[in-house]
Amino acid sequence: MFKIGDRAVYPAQGVGVVEKIESREFCGQTHDFYILRIIDNDMTIMVPVGNATQVGLRNLISKDKVETIYNVLEEKQAEALSIASWSRRQREYNDKIRTGNPQDVAEVLRELYLIKEGKELSYGEKKVLELARRLLIKELALAEGVAEEKVSQRLEKMVN
Repeated sequence: MFKIGDRAVYPAQGVGVVEKIESREFCGQTHDFYILRIIDNDMTIMVPVGNATQVGLRNLISKDKVETIYNVLEEKQAEALSIASWSRRQREYNDKIRTGNPQDVAEVLRELYLIKEGKELSYGEKKVLELARRLLIKELALAEGVAEEKVSQRLEKMVN
């Protein structure tokens, strides 16, 4: 259960702030909704309170879990590199990003950086890499209480 002012992570969109909790009537039934404003792009999302868990709305990772994410990024093997076709990898990567699990997002980012070492990324790969990178940087920075630039620099050192 979130309160007004809480930060929450919405899968594939990123970190948002619960700005309101309001009731709306649909088909004669009243439902409560979290009104979530995504920090990165000011998008507003209405999430039914009763479905928050099912859609993947969750708290920011705790500060003590941050190193786990960095550890995933530092691993140099990537099992998905054996999947030859980009379309199959893209589907797998998008599925992982949609889970909202920061560890899954970190795996996508790591694998795309590994692929980038061997070849130029396609437009689609670059878009997925940027999305995963943006989602992770925002959440890690907020979880650690540091500037996004600091997290970005740490990521760049890890992958280069």
